[in-house]
Amino acid sequence: MRQLRAFLAVAGHRHFRRAADALHLTQPAVSRLIADLEAELDVRLFDRSTREVVPTEAGRYLERALSRVLDELDGVLAHARAQADPLRGRVRIAAVPTLSAALVPLGIARCAKDHPSLEILLRDQAQAQVLDAVRGGEVDFGLSVEPATAEEFDTETILRDPFRLVCRHDHPLASRSAVAWKALAREDLVLLDHASGSRRLIDTAFASRGIAANVTLEVGHPHTAFRMVEAGLGVTVTPALSLDAMRPGLVALRLNPEVHREVTLVRRRARSLSPPAQTAWDTFRDAALTLA
Repeated sequence: MRQLRAFLAVAGHRHFRRAADALHLTQPAVSRLIADLEAELDVRLFDRSTREVVPTEAGRYLERALSRVLDELDGVLAHARAQADPLRGRVRIAAVPTLSAALVPLGIARCAKDHPSLEILLRDQAQAQVLDAVRGGEVDFGLSVEPATAEEFDTETILRDPFRLVCRHDHPLASRSAVAWKALAREDLVLLDHASGSRRLIDTAFASRGIAANVTLEVGHPHTAFRMVEAGLGVTVTPALSLDAMRPGLVALRLNPEVHREVTLVRRRARSLSPPAQTAWDTFRDAALTLA
């Protein structure tokens, strides 16, 4: 790099002494750098006279190419230095839809307020896609429901989110303060599909109690499930964080016993986060405490 920067200085100034002054080096030091570069490339780069130094054909080609390459390299190094600043930089995250609609806005808003030089890029994806993005290094970290294959990742649980039963206000269960899981054996169920991290936990809750769940509709988002319930097509079991999207005329009830999903920050196993990503990770953890 010292040889290449010395070459560009000499090519630009057409003079060894002026190039040396610009580089804050002695003229003999610059001459040695150019001589070493010519020896390594096995080509003459300058025609020298007592009045000026002129690049050869090979020198002119190298000057054009190096100007572009070193400008790009300087940009890369500047970006790398910025990544060492924990309060400045770009952070890529992926989150499952129920968290994108509830926890993520709070976390991004807190980052914008407390760390305005952090740029958060969000991918709103199903659970499997979030984990794939983390696994493949496409994002710095993810916000998901507790992964079934937790041993693949480094994780931190930041919130325990209980499941709730949502039904119409005129449903026979609507007047109860809490509903037993066994009472749902006779109900038509509208549940999130298996792309959701919550569905595995809901299925386990039914199976562990010996309940044959009558799933009549599977949907991709709680908002869709609420519309189906509103139309009288059944009841739904949904995370409490999704209730902000609940429609008027619907009722949310506690389930007995209470079953939770664990909201989890996920990153690649044994991979450290960049300082900006660690700042965002910590901010989302703090935002979850507010929701809790």
